Amino acid sequence: MKILLLGGTSFLGKHIAQSALSKGHEVTLFNRGKTNPHLFPEAEKLIGDRESGDLRALEKGEWDVVIDTSGYTPGKVEKTAFLLKERVSRYIFISSISVYKSFLSGEAREEDETGSLDNPDTEEVNGETYGPLKALCEERLEKILPGKVLTIRPGLIVGPDDTTDRFTYWVKRFSEGGEVLVPGSKERVIQWIDVRDLSQWIILMAEDRETGAYNVTGPKQGYSMKEFVEDLTLIAPSGTEAAWVEDAFLVERDITPFTQLPLWIPVNEQYPDGFILADYSRSLNKGLVLRHPRETIEDTLAWFKAYRSDELKAGLAKEMEASLLQSRAIVDQPRNDIQK
Repeated sequence: MKILLLGGTSFLGKHIAQSALSKGHEVTLFNRGKTNPHLFPEAEKLIGDRESGDLRALEKGEWDVVIDTSGYTPGKVEKTAFLLKERVSRYIFISSISVYKSFLSGEAREEDETGSLDNPDTEEVNGETYGPLKALCEERLEKILPGKVLTIRPGLIVGPDDTTDRFTYWVKRFSEGGEVLVPGSKERVIQWIDVRDLSQWIILMAEDRETGAYNVTGPKQGYSMKEFVEDLTLIAPSGTEAAWVEDAFLVERDITPFTQLPLWIPVNEQYPDGFILADYSRSLNKGLVLRHPRETIEDTLAWFKAYRSDELKAGLAKEMEASLLQSRAIVDQPRNDIQK
C-alpha cells in the first residue's frame, strides 16, 4: 500500500510512519523537513509547508491513502484535499473528540452533534476554536471526497515522544516521590490512548479500506483516577504519598485545568463527569487493541529519562504544588497514604 503521510516525524506522525513501514508499506512523508529530518531514510520525503501554502511537492504522485496528522484549519485542509482528490483513493483525517458540542449526556458518540463557530473563517487555533475547527475540517473533507474519508477522533494521546507533556508530567512527578497533589475525586473516570496503539490501529483501518467516523481512546473502560495513581505508584519511590485535593479548592486558587494539572477538569455544568469522555466501542469492534496502562507509564518514563532534560510544558511547578499542599482540602479524611 502506498501511503502519503502529512507530517510523520513528530509524536503521532512518527509512530504512524513506524507502524506503516514495519508492515512493509511504501511511505511518502510531506513536511517542512525541520523536525527529526534524519528519521526514516527508507521513506520518500517531500518538502513543503501547509501553513505558508507551499504544496508544490504534492502536485505529482498517486497514493492509495493519505493520512493527515497536521490539519487544523478547514481552509488549509480543503486546499490539500482539492489538490489530491483525483490521486488518492482514501483520506484519513486525524481529528479529535474535542469536536463534540456537548458532554452533558455522558460519553460522546460518533453521531452526536459537533461544535460550531460564529466565525467559521477564523484561522486562529486556541482552546475555544480547536474542536469546532476540526469539525469543519471533517465536513469539508466529506464534501470534497464523499465516501472516501475515514475520520479518527482520538482522546488524549500519550506515550513516548509526547510533545504536550500532559501525561509525562504525572509519570515524572510520581517517579520523583514525596507528597504528590492529585486533583478531584478518586472515582473520576479518565481516558487516554497510547500513541502506539492508535498508530497501529490507524494502519489496520487503512489496510481494511474503512471509512466513517470513530472515537479512539482508552486505556480501558471505566479507568479511574484512583487506578491511574495506583499504576503510577509502581514507578514511585517508597513512601510516595498521593494527596487528594477537591475541585473547589483548586478552582478557588485559579489552577488551570489540563495545563497546570493535566488530566483534570473540575466537575461543572459543562463537564459533569469532570473529564471529556467518549464512547469508543465502535473502534474496539474494529480491532483496536489497548495495552495495559502500566506499560504506557513505564515506557514513557524510560523515554523521558533517555531523551529529555528540558522543563516540562505542563504541570504544577514544585513551588506551587508545595504551597497548595500546605493549605489543601483533602477529599477523603484521614488521608490515604499510597506507598509502593
